[in-house]
Formats: sequence, C-alpha cells, structure tokens
Amino acid sequence: MELPQPEPVAGPALSPAGMRGAVEEDNGFVDILETDLKENDVVPPGMESLISAPDVVPPGMESFISAPLVKTSEKEEEQDLIMYSKCQRLFHSPSTPCGVIRPILKRLERPQDQDLPSLCHDEIENILDNDHRELIGDYSKAFLLQTVDGKHQGLKYISPETVVALLTGKFSHTVEKFVTVDCRYPYEYEGGHIETAVNLPLERDAETFLLQSPITPCSLDKRIILIFHCEFSSERGPRMCRFIRERDRASNDYPSLYYPEMYILKGGYKDFFPQHPTFCESQDCRPRNHEDFKDEMKTFRLKTRSWAGERSRRELCSRLQDQ
Repeated sequence: MELPQPEPVAGPALSPAGMRGAVEEDNGFVDILETDLKENDVVPPGMESLISAPDVVPPGMESFISAPLVKTSEKEEEQDLIMYSKCQRLFHSPSTPCGVIRPILKRLERPQDQDLPSLCHDEIENILDNDHRELIGDYSKAFLLQTVDGKHQGLKYISPETVVALLTGKFSHTVEKFVTVDCRYPYEYEGGHIETAVNLPLERDAETFLLQSPITPCSLDKRIILIFHCEFSSERGPRMCRFIRERDRASNDYPSLYYPEMYILKGGYKDFFPQHPTFCESQDCRPRNHEDFKDEMKTFRLKTRSWAGERSRRELCSRLQDQ
C-alpha cells in the first residue's frame, strides 16, 4: 500500500532572501548559501534509484507522519534570526566593513627612551660655568679666589680686598703669577693705577701681549691668574676679558686654555683707589671724560672702533674661506 507523500514541515520562514533582510548587512555569506542550495537541486549520478524507490515507512511511524503539523511560535522565529545573525558575524571577514561595534583595545603605553640632546662646546661651557662647583675655564679645578656678584653673567668678580691679598702674597703658595690688565685709556692709567698693572686698552695690544707668548706656569700645581678692570669695570674690562677668552679658545684644542682662570675687579679703579690708595701708583684717579683729555678720548675711541671693525672683517673673511 502506497502512503501519501508527507508535506514539508512548516518551520520558520527563513529563506535566504528573508534572512538577508533580517540583518543589517550582507557580507556575501547568504549569496554563497543560495548558490549551494541551487547546486543541490542537481541529482548526483547513481542516486536516481534511491529517489524513485517507493517510500517505506517503518512500522509504528505512521502516527508521526499523519500527525498534524505544529507551527513554530514567533519567539522561535526571533531566536532563529538571532542565531543567524551570530553566524553571519562569526564568518564575517575582518577586512569587510561592519556596523557591529567592537570593543577598542587600548595599546599599552610603553616608556620610551628620551633622546639626549647633543650639546656643543659653548653649551657645555655655559653649564659647567654655572655649576655649583665653580670650575675654571678648562674644567680642571675649582676657582681659587672668592667671588662676588657682578653685572655680567658668566664672568667672575672679585673684591678690591682680594686683589690686595694677591698683591701682599697671601696666595703665593698656589698662584705663580697674576696679571692685572688695566683696560682704561693711557691718560687714565697715567693719572693713577694699581701696582704692577699693565695698560692694554686695545684688543690687538692685549692679544699680542697675552697670547703671542702665553704665560705658562712652571708647575702644574701653580696657577696663572688674569684680572681685568677699567674705570668702573662696567664695559671695557668685561669686554676685554671676553675677547681674550674667545681668542684663547681659538688658539687651543677644547677645553684647553692658556688662561683658564680670569676675574673682573668689581667697581673698577674707581672703587679700588679710595679704599687702598697705598697700593696705587701716581696717586690720582683720572676719569675717562676728563676735560683736559677730550681729544685723547676721541682718538682712542676711534681706534677701538676701527680695530673692532677690522677684526669683524677678518673674522668674516676667515669664515668665508672655511666654507
């Protein structure tokens, strides 16, 4: 006896097309599924006999086949849609744009090595000059003399009392020789000056006297000290001190120097003479703008400017030649 063919069981209406509309995006998974379903319609060779064979129902199963079909509830359809959506996300390619919000993993911040800045010689000198250890220009030892605050940063100032201590030999066990450079104009120097001071008002004269035949100590334990001053130690003395240090650097391999220890007399001759006149020669203090020496002042100011301009031209030519 031939039984009627059972009708397909009514499940959730989840055709590929319907499922494609139930989700937000289509990444190609549904198209592949449809292609597979169409290809399954073709019966493989040798399987025709199995399909055309009479349906044989096992004994006792007739009641299940003839039982009324049970429709799925809306809740089950919703669960199927959720399951399909999870499958789609599972097979979603990471390179395909997706509207699903994924958690953003924050990269751990690793400590990075900080690049140490490269310092030039001038920067190293500036750092060491401002160091609490107060090293001299070649960084070989600390300054010997006690310093005081002064006008120009980076220069070391000493008091008139310290100069008197040098003149009286209180540092002879350490200082082999000290030179007091009087940077005032000649008529000022002739009016009165510190004992043993050398008058060098022009930069070229100072460079010739100090650097053409540098003064060197006989022993490495001894020191050579230079002291610069002018009338107030405000302009000419500090400028000469900086010039000698500049030319000294240019004449040696860094950080070596002929004169690593240089000072400025604070207050200049104007302060030194009233306090210690016995340590001065030609007992007078002649100012730069003295009424009787206006012509001499103009002459030396012109010489100073002309020498400064000539030096600037020489330095420019030297830089151009180096290029």
